[in-house]
Amino acid sequence: MHNSTIEKIKKYQNILHFLIEREEKMKNFSTWMLVMFMILFWILRIIVAVSAELNWDLGALKPLNQQVEIILLFVVLVCVILVVKRKMLGGLIYLLAYGMYFGVDIVNNLQTLISAVESNIDINLYMNLLLSLIGMILPISVLLDLLMDKNRKNHPKDKKTDWFYDNEQFDRKMDERADKNNYRTL
Repeated sequence: MHNSTIEKIKKYQNILHFLIEREEKMKNFSTWMLVMFMILFWILRIIVAVSAELNWDLGALKPLNQQVEIILLFVVLVCVILVVKRKMLGGLIYLLAYGMYFGVDIVNNLQTLISAVESNIDINLYMNLLLSLIGMILPISVLLDLLMDKNRKNHPKDKKTDWFYDNEQFDRKMDERADKNNYRTL
């Protein structure tokens, strides 16, 4: 193999390690709140899917595509678990899935709003646009939270222990004291 091919393979291995293998714990309040919003929005989408299947009328809450909605519910469940485990892959899949599902609806609704006359717009259009915007803002904020947390994990700063490990005078003093010990071995 050529060196460039080996370098590419190593690069992809590092990317996969970054996306999959590192497991962190959720420490921030913002992270916990985002996960709670993810779960609440997931429950809302379950209610919307079940209501459409059972022909319940929830007003303006209707799924964009019933079959895709059900598949998306299972994908989002896996993504929530990955986000709780602080896996970057979970945030990326979450953004990709919701981006493909809600992004198209946002574009279509905005085009309808721009081209429509005020009298032809109903509440369903506004409600679908609002839920689609929430469906896009939530994964973007989750991915940004994961990216900011990964940056902090790569460059940790702990005030409780940095004074000890970053203090070179203390290290020199300990080294000088250690050199004066003369132990006899038998």
